[in-house]
Amino acid sequence: MKVVFLGTPDFAVLPLKAVCETKGVEVAAVICNKDKPFGRKQVLTAPPVKVIAESLGIPVFQYDKIRVEGVDDLKRLAPDLMITCAFGQILSQEILDIPKHGVINIHASLLPKYRGASPIHYAILNGEKTTGITIMKTDIGIDTGDILLQKSLQIGDNETCGELFERLSVLGAECIKDALSLIMQNSAVYTPQIESKATFTKIITKEQARIDWTKSADDIVNLVRAFNPAPVAFTTLNGEPFKIYSAEKCDITGNAGEILFADKTLIVGAGEKSVSLLKVCKAGGKPMQISDFLRGNKLSTGTKLG
Repeated sequence: MKVVFLGTPDFAVLPLKAVCETKGVEVAAVICNKDKPFGRKQVLTAPPVKVIAESLGIPVFQYDKIRVEGVDDLKRLAPDLMITCAFGQILSQEILDIPKHGVINIHASLLPKYRGASPIHYAILNGEKTTGITIMKTDIGIDTGDILLQKSLQIGDNETCGELFERLSVLGAECIKDALSLIMQNSAVYTPQIESKATFTKIITKEQARIDWTKSADDIVNLVRAFNPAPVAFTTLNGEPFKIYSAEKCDITGNAGEILFADKTLIVGAGEKSVSLLKVCKAGGKPMQISDFLRGNKLSTGTKLG
């Protein structure tokens, strides 16, 4: 079976490798977004999927808008199946009609819950205990296609978005192997999604990472977890940005946003209970464990954050 794989970030690397390792599958090409400037020096950097594809000797095509630039290339490649994984571009019906077996997508949620761009972030933000991978048939909608298979996993109580990304990438690799086996054996069965159960996610913005101290401690801790490693939860301390990488709930009560303890631990009041900050970073500094931070930064109880 001739396959074209579409994906760009780290999340898609293990699924790509899994497709390449599947017996009876030829990866004819990999398609990803174009190289982008990265870091303070804005060094032009290739997407992770491109790096892996080139190391495996697979031709790589890069487009800003595949619906405009990629149609002719895809028709020439004439794949039997296309696989998308965190590709980040919407495919036209013309593209969806090219492969004989259509297009399938590796999506990081248990659809129809958390359709859209940021399913992993939102699962943690909302305090979900379970998530997973869905392999679905891609149609013209946003993650609305029929489901081929799903596998679930438990979200750890203190698990960050970055950690969950890694585990879901591993699960995605397992799922796509199973999906390819079903398709090649002509035993794939697709089940329509239940539209009434659908929920949606949007692209994460930096402003969403701002902490609202009037929220419950559970909500604040979930926000900190959801935005680690990026864009990182933040508030202000003495009028300056103050990032929070790790935190946990405390049963102490106090005024929302007010420092309640600042000796070896830093505990801040929330709308319900309080939050102990575990790893922080002040403006111009580096992330530090709270004990190290407090040794060099004297804070007073009653100081207001945010």
